[in-house]
Amino acid sequence: MEITASMVKELREKTGAGMMDCKKALVHTNGNMDEAVKYLREKGISKAASKMEREAKEGRIYAYIHSNNRLGVLVEVNCETDFVARTEDFEELCKNIAMHIAASNPMAVNEEQLDQELLKKEYEIYYNKAINEGKPENIAKKVADGQIQKYVAQNCLMEQEYVRDPDKTVKVMLTEAISKMGENIQIARFERYSLGE
Repeated sequence: MEITASMVKELREKTGAGMMDCKKALVHTNGNMDEAVKYLREKGISKAASKMEREAKEGRIYAYIHSNNRLGVLVEVNCETDFVARTEDFEELCKNIAMHIAASNPMAVNEEQLDQELLKKEYEIYYNKAINEGKPENIAKKVADGQIQKYVAQNCLMEQEYVRDPDKTVKVMLTEAISKMGENIQIARFERYSLGE
């Protein structure tokens, strides 16, 4: 079975393991995603998957003000212990998340936090546009679904391309931080302030 880049990416997002480890696991398991996760966990490589289930009630609220003093971000990042919350690595993570929010202006942390009425309206717009262009109903639905996926990827923090490394999403960056720090880490909420908005 051919191991595609998207398969490697999906496994990386699930486990936080490195690209080469993910590819090796997929080759070893002949492309079976569940078996690849199991393989990585048995080898001790997939640290993030099991940690993501644990409760994260500690953390910090990080404030970032851009150098021009016209843009600021408050972000709540949670972890499991106050020990990790006080580390330089955790502070750097919070700073990177806040700077990403400042640069990318997401609407919500994840798809569940997006305004569902807004998503419905966007879907209708994409669907009606496709119909008006003469596309059949089943194709118009597929077009609208694809456009909604793009909309979510552009507007949900976890799905956005990470500004400091566009080869990974914020979700992958966070998964890597979970692996590195050994605790579940979650972005609970954020607020972005721009002068005059």
